[in-house]
Amino acid sequence: MFLIVGLGNYGKEYERTPHNMGFLTADEIAKEMGLEFTKNKCHALVAEGFYNGEKVMIAKPQTYMNLSGVSLSELIKKFKIPLENVIVILDDIDLPVGTLRYKAHGSGGTHNGLRNCVELVGTENFARIRIGVGKPNVPLTDFVLSNIPKETFEVLFNVILQARDKVLDMIKNKHTFQI
Repeated sequence: MFLIVGLGNYGKEYERTPHNMGFLTADEIAKEMGLEFTKNKCHALVAEGFYNGEKVMIAKPQTYMNLSGVSLSELIKKFKIPLENVIVILDDIDLPVGTLRYKAHGSGGTHNGLRNCVELVGTENFARIRIGVGKPNVPLTDFVLSNIPKETFEVLFNVILQARDKVLDMIKNKHTFQI
């Protein structure tokens, strides 16, 4: 089984904020696979199905961003998902707007949600896809929780679709999961 976890904050007020790049990408992956988020498992909304013959679980933690590791670690343990089959998708202020970066493993860096994931999973050895949202000119919390301007969202949505395609390609070509 493959576990795809999009990080973000639940609630209508956070839907189009920089911190919700993971949720938005998870939505696009589920849409491409013809799935809906209908279940609640391990503090996450979950969509499940098959892609290219592989069982896939897509999760959107409902713990708010900074506690995303609670859901991720519970899902990994409960469903005995190998770390090489885990992909976490998140926003990254350290990357320019519209940048997409994939890493097979690494630290949580400056991202509180990813740091919580690393801490509670107990390792840095899981893949992550980072979507660049740029450095803010305002306090960080104000920036990541504010609505994205339309022009910027159009750029980011194209990157969300690239991230979706990268995830589906990773599932299809399992060898890219090697850590």
